[in-house]
Amino acid sequence: MTRPLRFALVAGEASGDTLGAGLIEALRAQVPDAEFVGMAGPKMIAAGCEPWYRAEEIAVMGFFEVLPHLRRILALRRELIARIEKSDVDVFIGIDAQDFNRPVAAAVKRAGLKTVQYVSPQVWAWRQSRVATIREAVDLVLCVLPFEPKFYEAHGVAAKFIGHPLADLIPLQVDKAEARAKLGLPHDRPLLAVLPGSRRSEVARLSAPFMATVEWLKLKRPELAVAVALASDSTAELFRAATAGLDLHGASLIPLRARDVMAAADVVLTASGTASLEALLTKRPMVVAYKMVPLTYWLVRMLGVAKLPHFSLPNLLAGRSLVPEFVQNDVRPEVLGPAVLGALDGTALAPGWYDAFADIHRQLRCDASASAAREVLALVRGSK
Repeated sequence: MTRPLRFALVAGEASGDTLGAGLIEALRAQVPDAEFVGMAGPKMIAAGCEPWYRAEEIAVMGFFEVLPHLRRILALRRELIARIEKSDVDVFIGIDAQDFNRPVAAAVKRAGLKTVQYVSPQVWAWRQSRVATIREAVDLVLCVLPFEPKFYEAHGVAAKFIGHPLADLIPLQVDKAEARAKLGLPHDRPLLAVLPGSRRSEVARLSAPFMATVEWLKLKRPELAVAVALASDSTAELFRAATAGLDLHGASLIPLRARDVMAAADVVLTASGTASLEALLTKRPMVVAYKMVPLTYWLVRMLGVAKLPHFSLPNLLAGRSLVPEFVQNDVRPEVLGPAVLGALDGTALAPGWYDAFADIHRQLRCDASASAAREVLALVRGSK
């Protein structure tokens, strides 16, 4: 009797957990007896993944930010590799979290497993030399952005554009009044959504300047309501610690409902990354911010590894500046505050921004989870 196909998946943050859950459900629809193990968040676990480890255990980013956690993460990775190699796994799927997943993929590929990277690291934007290590470690890259496969093709790496699952999940038009009613937020005041990120390091660095920006805004627009979307209960605790001593001006703190918070908003102040894409798909005006520890930022600038003029996904996908984006020392109230007001009244956004958001949304709508499942199964079955 042939045993069921067994998939090992590793996600390292909330967005990866969402992608992993969609992929598990799509794979199970095609292979009902499939088994799933690995590093999972709550959504993947609910979809049927056996959690050897929890996703938040590796939710750290940056060159120097990871150092205090390095010994623990390296030990966890060695243990994970050994466990995969002993567990009759058919394919390893790393979901985002490339710095953790690539060495795992390289090790299990040497042991004879097929390997997939779901969500390309931004090697086309910076540190392009990493593509050689991806080629050695990964049999297939599943790309969620349409311009990525061409880059990989030029470097001899198999890659497929599958669309973005969030574009499938989020309707083309989102009802603001309905979202406010669901969250119990005021319907008669302008609303700012604040998203300080899903990674602990993002929340630690962005929460205080974001809420200081709220204080700046409330002086200009006292009627402004504020809702803070927090990715998990643990990041909510970190947010409270990072903003201790600050006046939150009655902001509603809402965990685990980021998409609803954005849908309810008139304007969004968000960390860079998946949250900015969700704001685009929700068609909300936004201001995007990114902040690293100073030593990491200095190293990035000194090495000249950044290759693109923009860092936020809305601007990258459009190929032009649609929304204001700010990095490092510009992540402060005197800069962010006027930009938020400009986004709220439309003066800080490029002409035609809404139509551009809608065009990108349609381009990314490809039934991504099902497409990803088909590509994974073709890889596994082709190897048997």
